[in-house]
Amino acid sequence: MSTSTAARVAKGMRLALITGGLVAIAFGIAVLVWPAKTAAAITGIIAFWAIVAGLIYIAMALVDAGQATGSRVGHALLGLLYVAGGVYAFIAIQSTTIVLAFFVTLMIGIMWIIEGFTALFALGESDSKGLTIVFAVISVLAGISLVSTPLWGAGFLWWLVGVSLLVLGALNLIRGLSLKS
Repeated sequence: MSTSTAARVAKGMRLALITGGLVAIAFGIAVLVWPAKTAAAITGIIAFWAIVAGLIYIAMALVDAGQATGSRVGHALLGLLYVAGGVYAFIAIQSTTIVLAFFVTLMIGIMWIIEGFTALFALGESDSKGLTIVFAVISVLAGISLVSTPLWGAGFLWWLVGVSLLVLGALNLIRGLSLKS
């Protein structure tokens, strides 16, 4: 790689780290300072995506004459469901945000429980049995705590996201500023 190419790559990496770090810091601050508003904004983004995806599915059903009738009907119905879901999410943004938070929290809790039991089932294949058992127990207990207290769990996970974005963003900003361009 030539010196000028290497310098351009380094400058691009530096810019990406600085920009990514600043964006992560901004989102982290937003999550920590305005947790409900930030969650509602993310719900709004998901709702907007659902509407756009629905319109694309409907357009596919109407425009692509090469599809079989069942495929066209399926795409049209799927598109209508996406649009209806997105519109409803905008109309009831607060309740949709709460449902989304509960859903994500419960799914993470269930996945942690399954991951813990899977680690125990694979214990015979592990070179580090003690560490695997500790991981499995913590994973199952963390999963149970999220499933049994989803409101607290959603709040904790949201706080953890905010702190993580802030810390990782600051670290990427420092990394970017320390790179020579």
